[in-house]
Amino acid sequence: MTIQQVGVIGAGTMGNGIAQVCAAAGLSVIMVDISAEALDKATDTIASSLDRLVRKERLSASEMEEALARVRTSTEMADLAHADLVIEAATEVLHIKETIIRQIDAVVRSDAIIATNTSSISITRIASVSSRPERCIGMHFFNPVPVMLLVELIDGLQTDDSTHDKASEFVSRINKTAVSVRNSPGFAVNRILVPMINEAIFVLQEGIASAEDIDSGMRLGCNHPIGPLALADLIGLDTLLQVMEVFHTGFADSKYRPAPLLREMVEARYLGRKSGRGFYSY
Repeated sequence: MTIQQVGVIGAGTMGNGIAQVCAAAGLSVIMVDISAEALDKATDTIASSLDRLVRKERLSASEMEEALARVRTSTEMADLAHADLVIEAATEVLHIKETIIRQIDAVVRSDAIIATNTSSISITRIASVSSRPERCIGMHFFNPVPVMLLVELIDGLQTDDSTHDKASEFVSRINKTAVSVRNSPGFAVNRILVPMINEAIFVLQEGIASAEDIDSGMRLGCNHPIGPLALADLIGLDTLLQVMEVFHTGFADSKYRPAPLLREMVEARYLGRKSGRGFYSY
């Protein structure tokens, strides 16, 4: 099977980014969400992102129109029936992902691949709710998807070699680079990145340095392209808290405890860029 039609579940930041890169690579895409309003917003976001590429002369106007024409939207899971690959890109909550995997499982072909874009939850656990767990795989994209070149591929205990090979071919097709990672909380990149961000929040909480100085220190002293607190705002503080809680539970190690300031900011709904306020105001 050659992957030609891709289903994307979720029209948020990750979902519309995944839909965009698939369409730009010549694949047919159907983006599914329970909210028609979210789908309309996602379509506008994709169009705006592609238009920026046209203005930067990295894409022609005709290529933009062709890419947009490859993206369809729906509020019905049944419209995924002909997809070769379905990528779940919903919020980082286990029971939500399990529900979606069951819904995908009920409508797709038996040879279709089911991928989850989870950034921290066990692929083995998510795949266990499918009737064909050998066809399930973790496919972790990074934000912003059109810009970031990496995709982590994570096999569950049940994932077969054929599924992994086809997923790897797909990642190359959409002009990304795949790294194969063992199933473990946070996988590889977030296992390193998120605790670093959490530690930066501890440093801020303890008054050791201001948010601006923490970020300047990491940019100028460690050559990071963006400071950890600005990156936290980009990722979303609620997402970071969910990942840290997965680490804390999964490893049963106090070094992964979420910073109290992170938890309090999420309780205040200061979630970063998406809410207009996080460690910085937007």
